[in-house]
Amino acid sequence: MIRKRSSQDDTIIFRLIEQELVPLSHLSAQEMNQIRKELPRRLNRGITFVACRPDNAQVVGFIHVMLHGELLYIDLIAISSAHQGMRYGKKLLEHAEHYGRLRRCKRAKVMVDEDNIRGIHFYLRHQYQMLRYVALSRCHELEKSL
Repeated sequence: MIRKRSSQDDTIIFRLIEQELVPLSHLSAQEMNQIRKELPRRLNRGITFVACRPDNAQVVGFIHVMLHGELLYIDLIAISSAHQGMRYGKKLLEHAEHYGRLRRCKRAKVMVDEDNIRGIHFYLRHQYQMLRYVALSRCHELEKSL
């Protein structure tokens, strides 16, 4: 089941970020601490969808997106390691892209950390195209037409 985030989900979302995304980041401890402080405000700037197991309301993953005109920007996505490979990421991505299409977005874009090989392959499998490598942020920029 996919639904909009509620404030009760934030603890799990923050834990998923720590467990699944932070280890893949190249940022320094100081930069990560600054991002942690900004996370609540960041999540309120866009929309976050959560994936729950069908047998209960346990959140197993989330996707956070922002709209910029005709662009759907995928800001964060994480699935608990125990639930990876169960299509939760695919369902969240499809839900977010559908949300973007309903709001007249023409394309979706994401930045993936250079060391997140699984993430890069995930987007390539879902028809995203590699645009460029951004050396300053040490990320790959991928895009898909909606």
